Amino acid sequence: MLLTFTQWLQATGLFTYLRGSSYTYPVVLALHMVMIAFFGGLILMTDLRILGIAWTRYPIQEILEKTRTFKKHGLILMLILGFLLFGCKAEEYYYNAFFQMKVALLILVGINYLVFRGSVYNNGAELDRTPTAPGYAKLAAALSLFLWIAIACSGRGIGYIEPPLEKLHA
Repeated sequence: MLLTFTQWLQATGLFTYLRGSSYTYPVVLALHMVMIAFFGGLILMTDLRILGIAWTRYPIQEILEKTRTFKKHGLILMLILGFLLFGCKAEEYYYNAFFQMKVALLILVGINYLVFRGSVYNNGAELDRTPTAPGYAKLAAALSLFLWIAIACSGRGIGYIEPPLEKLHA
């Protein structure tokens, strides 16, 4: 069923156009990379502050509040652009182990956020009441860093796996 969906998706007019475009596909890819750098930088900034490694002159609450909107918009744009890239070669990605790993890691980062949303990411003022962030906040930040770095590495690996040409229908 999932394979049928990927075949259908990449055969739609939008993704057929994007895949065959000499200009649009590279622009979408470049913008996806820019958004990864933008969003990734904000995640790095937030997590390193929670860990007490960088930006320690600034309260955690201030870093969280000032980056929240930018992170939200950056994530949305990054995911939209990533979906556009996925749709162009959906059937190939269906067979790609790095893509499968990336999706699994994205799910894990979502779970990490949901688990620690109330106690860490929406609770910076409480974290600032002690000289260093509590262990659970540092755990959330360390997991976030690990997961986002793993997502970037698996995303980079996607281009290095050749699809099984005998299985492709497109």
